[in-house]
Amino acid sequence: MLLSTTAIASKVPIAFSSLPTPNIRTFPIKNDGKIASLKLVTYSVSGDSNDSVDVDVPFPNDYSELLQQARKATELALKDNRKLMEIEFPTAGLESVPGDGEGGIEMTGSMQLIREFCDRFISPEKATRTRIFFPEANEVKFARQSVFEGASFKLDYLTKPSFFEDFGFFEKVKMADRVKLEDELFLVAYPYFNVNEMLVVEELYKEAVENTARKLIIFNGELDRIRSGYYPPFFYPKLAKLSETLLPMMETVYYIHNFKGRNGGILFRCYPGPWKVLRKVGNTYICLHQQEVMPSLKEVALDILTPA
Repeated sequence: MLLSTTAIASKVPIAFSSLPTPNIRTFPIKNDGKIASLKLVTYSVSGDSNDSVDVDVPFPNDYSELLQQARKATELALKDNRKLMEIEFPTAGLESVPGDGEGGIEMTGSMQLIREFCDRFISPEKATRTRIFFPEANEVKFARQSVFEGASFKLDYLTKPSFFEDFGFFEKVKMADRVKLEDELFLVAYPYFNVNEMLVVEELYKEAVENTARKLIIFNGELDRIRSGYYPPFFYPKLAKLSETLLPMMETVYYIHNFKGRNGGILFRCYPGPWKVLRKVGNTYICLHQQEVMPSLKEVALDILTPA
């Protein structure tokens, strides 16, 4: 097993600009018929950032720091003219894995974090030129009535429920009809619940982003399902093909994946820095290995985290 020289991940403050005073709103939401309270923290951003570049970014202490790191990473990727980007991290806690939280709660958590990310990353004058795609039309309605209430962003959807929704059938939405001339940035929210959603994202990229000045960010799309072969090619040939067509063009600008168990650890990346495999020892994160290209989850689990 080849490992890099062991190093302790630094906790020196990152060269980020200071945040404005947050605006905090709390409102009720429905979850499985029960009323829960959702706290929304929003920020205002404006102007160009003069932040310095730091590739040795430490693992975040909380979601506020995570979103600030993700904002900075995305800004740097845009400056490098990256057109297709991925942001992926757990929403049920920084040390959680997919499935730790109930599906609907995880999606609602992602929605809240997307709103907070957009308020930090997108200036008010560009909000109306930003189109956020949710998985389906009902999700857009919920967003407008809760987390995105009063926001200037354009909210849209990838699929529309059909009469046969209970059998897994959704009405396809033609992306060319959804996009407007003034749109500059697309953000796609958690397109993983239905297998057709990522196929629509591919259509969106080909019809409205590729060969244009527009950019597209996929936010918590659980794309590791496609990378790892979770969907058998025999049953999902188009979805499996994305690992050869769409995903190679993508820049993962911010990423956290936790590995649980006796030999647990974290795969972490903040653009433009390297991919790091970390292990938490006490309150410190130890860097076990780093490399320039993304390793597979299998490689991390079997070749890096597991002792020889």
